[in-house]
Amino acid sequence: MKLFFYIFALMTMSVMTTVVAQDADAIRGVVAIDRIVAVVNEEVITQRELDDAIEAGINQLLQQGVQPPDRAVLADQILESVVVKRIQLQRAKEVGLSINESELDETIHRIAEENKLSVQEFYDVLERDKIDFSRFRQEVRDEMIMVRLKEREINKQVNITEREVDNFIRTQETSAIDNDEYRIAHILIRIPERMDPAQIEKRRERAEMALERLKEGAEFAQVTAEFSDAADAMQGGILDWRPIAQMGPKFAELLAPLQPDELTPIIQSPAGFHIFKLLERRAQEVPVVIIDQTHARHILIKVSELTAKSDAMEQIIQLKKRIDNGASFSEIAKLHSEDASASSGGDLGWISPGDTVPAFEQAMNALLPGQISEPVESPFGWHLIQVIERRTQDVSTERQRQTAHQAIRARKADVVIQDWLQQLRDQAYVEYRMEDH
Repeated sequence: MKLFFYIFALMTMSVMTTVVAQDADAIRGVVAIDRIVAVVNEEVITQRELDDAIEAGINQLLQQGVQPPDRAVLADQILESVVVKRIQLQRAKEVGLSINESELDETIHRIAEENKLSVQEFYDVLERDKIDFSRFRQEVRDEMIMVRLKEREINKQVNITEREVDNFIRTQETSAIDNDEYRIAHILIRIPERMDPAQIEKRRERAEMALERLKEGAEFAQVTAEFSDAADAMQGGILDWRPIAQMGPKFAELLAPLQPDELTPIIQSPAGFHIFKLLERRAQEVPVVIIDQTHARHILIKVSELTAKSDAMEQIIQLKKRIDNGASFSEIAKLHSEDASASSGGDLGWISPGDTVPAFEQAMNALLPGQISEPVESPFGWHLIQVIERRTQDVSTERQRQTAHQAIRARKADVVIQDWLQQLRDQAYVEYRMEDH
């Protein structure tokens, strides 16, 4: 079936859908409705899809108060972003990644909450702005799939050792560069694999053009939309607050002396040519962190394609009855819990606030030491929870190490994702059908 679709797409690539309007006298003309602008592996991107993406990009820039670049320039940039998105979604389908309706509903609910709206009010806003809700849901689903796909790749490739964390903390303590957090904007001119020196030089010239435009006073967001190959090009290339150490030594060295609104020179990395603008900086505090921790264990019966929600609930109810009648919680967990902690009797160790999902944490916090919960539902299935003991703990050192771990992971993840996206792009069959390609 896929092969048929691909052959059909190739056969009809230059064919435009037409509508013939007739009146009582004669045929009045032929009007073009849609055409194929690119083929990505076995799928096509149509002019209508591209036009919709361009309009969304223009609206996004206008909402930021940014004058959009020339539409033809924007078309090239946005078509490439649509191609890369399509390649990612195809890859996600190949590896079996999907988002179910409840996950999607939960995310849309969270988006509404972040905008201080109820779900119904959020729907009303979309309708007022003439945004098709089913299309909006699909866009959110696609974004969730791509995030999950990237996380999958990061988890496969990024490994962090305790020695790396030790070295990171030691470097921060001894470095001449401050440990402030930076909020920056960036432009990336990507260097694809297998480019020869002449092609790389052309990419450098493109970066120099972008830098020259910025020095002449052009808005950073406008130049980003026109030149940047990064996924956040339509959002002004803004990177959220991050410790400077997360940027890596080469970038940190050039960013550290900057004042807000100043630019770096062009920086070359394996990914391409970068230009950074410092937006803001702030001191990174390392506060004393004292928290209440709970030592708990649990039994989990998962809900799956093989186990319905009602069946999982019934199983957990029966296990609760056995424990109430004197069976050992630990032994029941070893025999029946569908969790990695089963081998240790369901022991989860010391749990800090935020370590577990809200439903689990809320039920756990309501228990006294030694007490066992009623069945608790979470996104993972049905639980029985027992609190063993509680303590107040100074976790400042642990938090420092956790922060270091996150910074190292983020730095490595940036490199991994850039390389991985480039590999996906290089391996894909892409044929452009726009007139200027």
